[in-house]
Amino acid sequence: MNAAASLPMLLSFGAFLLVFIGIGAWSVTRSRRTTVDYLLAGRSVKPWLVGLSAVATNNSGYMFTGMIGFTYLTGWSSIWLMAGWLVGDLIGSLLIHHKLRLAAERSDSHSFSGVLSHWGGADYRRLRLIAGLLSLLFLGSYAAAQLNAGSKALHVLFGWELWAGAVLGAGGVLIYCLAGGIRASIWTDAAQAIVMLISMGLLLAVSVGQVGGVQAAVERLGAVQPGYLAWFPPDLPVPGGWGPFLFVAGWMFAGFGVVGQPHIMIRFMSLDEPGNLPRARVWYYGWFFLFYALTIGVGLMARLLLPEAGRFDQELALPMLSLRMLPPVWVGLILAGLFAATISTADSLVLSCSAALTRDLLPGRPAGFWMTKAGTFGVTAAALGIALIGNKSVFHLVLYSWAVLAAAFGPLLLVYCFGGRPSERLAITMVLAGAGVVIGWSLAGLSPYIYEIAPGILAGLVVYGFSRLFGRAKREGRRSGRGHSLTLITEGKR
Repeated sequence: MNAAASLPMLLSFGAFLLVFIGIGAWSVTRSRRTTVDYLLAGRSVKPWLVGLSAVATNNSGYMFTGMIGFTYLTGWSSIWLMAGWLVGDLIGSLLIHHKLRLAAERSDSHSFSGVLSHWGGADYRRLRLIAGLLSLLFLGSYAAAQLNAGSKALHVLFGWELWAGAVLGAGGVLIYCLAGGIRASIWTDAAQAIVMLISMGLLLAVSVGQVGGVQAAVERLGAVQPGYLAWFPPDLPVPGGWGPFLFVAGWMFAGFGVVGQPHIMIRFMSLDEPGNLPRARVWYYGWFFLFYALTIGVGLMARLLLPEAGRFDQELALPMLSLRMLPPVWVGLILAGLFAATISTADSLVLSCSAALTRDLLPGRPAGFWMTKAGTFGVTAAALGIALIGNKSVFHLVLYSWAVLAAAFGPLLLVYCFGGRPSERLAITMVLAGAGVVIGWSLAGLSPYIYEIAPGILAGLVVYGFSRLFGRAKREGRRSGRGHSLTLITEGKR
């Protein structure tokens, strides 16, 4: 890139990024300087803001870099990530979101772990400690992936060192946190969701026009490599009809796993009224579907217009395609939207980590407003450290952290919402079993067969099912024993 081209792009990027950060900083005018306002925006967020914010948080660095890179490599079969994810996400929403919002208000919990440990009036302190620790570890890694995603884009377009983008992103996170906490993130998320949709649509339209239209694009995509436009990946490790079934089922479990993500669920916990949840869903799923579809389209066009597969990091396809296809001002807008989206998602993750650290892990009374902010500084520094020394792709780092959290918390939430009230020991066993199976499945190299989130979630449910089964048998055995003893005593008297 020459200096003449980079200057307008840099100015555009800087201007739009300042707008996004300014929106977040402006939220300080609504701050009430209380912990519930800092972590939950006072439970006063409107449905459309909840919906758009959840979309942007769910789809920032993962979608801009990871999903486009995955589509670039695998082709049309990546559509099942969208279909499976949305179906699983909707199932989780219909079963859990409303009850979670009510439980959070009844227990007056400010963290996701707090809701899990106080559901139905319980006070599971060990569960809260373990859930808080898992949240801190894996949300911290997730936040590092977001910082990596933004730094990769800056590296491609401006030639900056990867550490520079990560440091700039961490600085943006602190600005949001100093301003208005979760409200700052939600406000900027809404603006970013609009920019994400418009910019992705523009890039797709220009790219399709460049290759000669839709028909020409389909013909050229068919010639990329054998199976590139197949409905399912040709190299699925499980033969026969089970391969496609397990492939789709894995992504449905991934979508259901949204219910185990504290940084997303906290947005639904901040909704102003539980009865407004259907309106929030309309915004969330409508925007989600459109953006996901556009992302897949851009990934496919990138393969045609950037055919050097294997010669560059495919997760850089979006900034490279933008640089090739759009005027500098628009490239700056897309980059600013991407970077700001990763910042606000990282901010949400950091805030959830701060809540886990200061509300769930620290001994004694819950930390106050300023101690919570101090915890935010520490978590941000830790996430930056992981980003600077880590070498995993954004796609894999996000999916791994996502799977652990979903398998740890999803089964327990599902049991709660169906009226189950497991003991603290059983709840902890479910959480650890789900997380442990995900980690073990990945270490054993079984992920190509089915995404590890599926066996992880099933493991938690199986633990609960066996506990109920053996618990009932044990109770019946005790009753039978008491009845037999009573019979002997009666016969003895006779």
